[in-house]
Amino acid sequence: MKAIAVEPGAGSPELVELPVPEPAAGEALVRTLRVGVDGTDYEVIDGCHGGVPDGDDRLVLGHEAVGVVEDPNGTDLERGQYVVPTVRRPPSGTETNAYFERGEPDMAPEGEYVERGIVGAHGFMAEYFTSPADALVPVPDALAHVGFLVEPISITEKALEHAAATRSAFDWQPESALVLGNGSLGLLTAAMFETTLGYDRVYCLGRRDRPDPSIAVLDELGVTYVDSRETPVSEIPETYEPMDVVYEATGYAKHAFESIDALAPNGVAALLGVPGDWSFEVDGGRLHRELVLHNKALVGSVNSNREHFAAATDTLSQLPSWLFEEVVTGIYGLEEFERAFPAATTADSAADDTPIKTAVEFESI
Repeated sequence: MKAIAVEPGAGSPELVELPVPEPAAGEALVRTLRVGVDGTDYEVIDGCHGGVPDGDDRLVLGHEAVGVVEDPNGTDLERGQYVVPTVRRPPSGTETNAYFERGEPDMAPEGEYVERGIVGAHGFMAEYFTSPADALVPVPDALAHVGFLVEPISITEKALEHAAATRSAFDWQPESALVLGNGSLGLLTAAMFETTLGYDRVYCLGRRDRPDPSIAVLDELGVTYVDSRETPVSEIPETYEPMDVVYEATGYAKHAFESIDALAPNGVAALLGVPGDWSFEVDGGRLHRELVLHNKALVGSVNSNREHFAAATDTLSQLPSWLFEEVVTGIYGLEEFERAFPAATTADSAADDTPIKTAVEFESI
């Protein structure tokens, strides 16, 4: 079978031939339909994040996938059923551990898991993959074409669940939200705040000039675009309003600290970006006082579990259909898979317009 793999640090993925995997007991064989590309894939390609499975020198990419069950192999799944795979698995050579037994693999510390297509386990960017049945989440037929968006939405489902949990000790009724980052995850999250979550006022921060496709999406959603070059995060309360929720998806380390100033009293910021090492000065005493005296909170979040995937599937069905057409700016077959990775290829092979979200299609839906 054909697969898209990378030797971390090589700078670009390549098309390789691999044997079709055989499902073990309790696993199903899945025929891949589409696999999304996101920033984590680029970090893996660049060699600054993730790692290959033990004994291999390259990694099959892809953690945002949708496929169709080819062989249920005695599981409760049905042949022809559309499914989305979760990402985390027990460590290599281990069947399970306490985190997986509790259904909380997303809370496992480093060393207690591998992640398909990211670290220690091959991903889903291949014509076929196998997976335990309990790590495959069914999706309705009508959502199969955008099923690869379930994984990124699940990340937001978890982050907001944990953010709300920090406010659960009192009557918290958030009305305003600020999303930091207008990439595909930021746009999907802003859409969730505006449509499925029903926030009164939603803002999204970026660094792009009009006209821009991502800003056009925000305008159509009714989300206020904030240009960080004109209004830094810490100045947003004075320019717009203090925020009940800040959702950080930039990986820009200063935003974690600037979010404290952006929050309203009793507000919470969820941090999802993963920055590199960077030392800079902050007024730690003042930020500490802000947290304590105004009951603010910061919470970090990574990965998601099956329940978040199920919630994301429901959310996906509620988002406006036009959103997918605007956010997913390129679906490319294997013969032109490089176009799905414009940041890892030359300008000649990239799409003419700056993409928001791309995916590789293994089989048309």
